[in-house]
Amino acid sequence: MKIPTTLKHKPVIVSDNYEKVDGRYAYNSDAKGLSLGLAQWNDRGKVDVSAKVWRYTGEKWSRQSEELPLHRVLDLAILVCSAKLHFREAYRFEKLYDPKKPVIDRVGLQGDAMTVAVCTDNEKIDEDIKLFSQALSNDDELIGERLRTLGRLLREMGY
Repeated sequence: MKIPTTLKHKPVIVSDNYEKVDGRYAYNSDAKGLSLGLAQWNDRGKVDVSAKVWRYTGEKWSRQSEELPLHRVLDLAILVCSAKLHFREAYRFEKLYDPKKPVIDRVGLQGDAMTVAVCTDNEKIDEDIKLFSQALSNDDELIGERLRTLGRLLREMGY
C-alpha cells in the first residue's frame, strides 16, 4: 500500500512496506509506512523536514499517524540508547535504579543537556521499571539489529 502524497505532509523519502518490518508487529501492523518529507506545519517561506509514521485502519489513513521533526527522531534514538545502556548494568540496583540518583545521563546538546532519568514521579515506578526492563530484554534482538544497522550507517557517514 502506497502512503498518500496528497496530504499536508509531503513525502520525499519513503518506506512503503514498513508493516513488514515493524518489530514484533511485523506483518500485522497498522503502521504501513515511514516517510521523510516536508512538514505539514510549514509556513510560507519556512520549510522544515519531518519524519512521519503512517497508520492505516483498514478503511482510512488514521489520525494517529505521527509526524516528528528530525531532531526529535534522533533525540528519541538517543533516549533509547541511554536506556539500553542503563539496563545493561541495572541488575546492580535492587530496584533497577538508584532512587537517590534517578538521573541516568546528561546528554550535551546545543549548549545545554538533555536529562535522561528514571521517572520517579510515576507512583508505580518500582513495578513498571521491572516490566520495562523485561520488555526491553524480550525485544533485544529486534532493537539490537536496528542499533547495529544505525551504528554501521553512522560509521559510513563518518560519525
